[in-house]
Amino acid sequence: MSNLHSFLQSSKPLPTPVCISQEIRDRGSIFIANIFRATSEDEARKAVAHLRNVLHGQRPASHEMSAWRCMVLKGGKTGLGGPDDFELKYGNEDDGEKYGSGKIGKVMQTEGIIDAVVVVSRWYGGEMLGPVRFAHIETCAREVCHAFRTKDETEECVATLANLDSILASLRAELAQSKGEATTTDKAAAPAKKKQDYKDLVDAQDIPRAKRLITARENAIKSVKSSIQKAKEQKLPSATK
Repeated sequence: MSNLHSFLQSSKPLPTPVCISQEIRDRGSIFIANIFRATSEDEARKAVAHLRNVLHGQRPASHEMSAWRCMVLKGGKTGLGGPDDFELKYGNEDDGEKYGSGKIGKVMQTEGIIDAVVVVSRWYGGEMLGPVRFAHIETCAREVCHAFRTKDETEECVATLANLDSILASLRAELAQSKGEATTTDKAAAPAKKKQDYKDLVDAQDIPRAKRLITARENAIKSVKSSIQKAKEQKLPSATK
């Protein structure tokens, strides 16, 4: 209970799994993977401890194998020097399942996962599984790594869309002004346009649709920019009489 109390009293948000894998059951043993965001070894270890002591506190796993990959600042660097100021830190713990965490780390490397910790939990069912246990560990780890990458890519697309929406709104306002379609009074009286809600994209992790929307916004921006240029040219006084 002391561990639980210390977590609940922490001023920082509790570690929350980004993705959880499906269970793999084999002769009584159960394998499940969790992936957490972690930008340092300290954050990675706290996530593992939270999973072990709190989330699995009422049903302790036999093993909590973990591996983390974090991009951290090099000693004496500020980050202003670009990518060379950073280095990739890797760590892993078997928690009694020899070589298990190494399998997780290999999957993370293959999937290109950075700033995260993957924990594969195993509840031992009483029967030795042999080498197949490593296949189960890798399968669970790969599932959450893939989901993590998909979620990150979706969120990046949504951030891009929000930025393009803002640019497009500004350009449309500029176009309307250049055409004399809106006075200052009209603009003040007009209600602010509601921001686009992309929650459905995030929930569905629909990357193809998000990319299509990005292309549509980029094309719309090009079109409005062209219209602004034409409007400006029409206002220019004739060079010759």
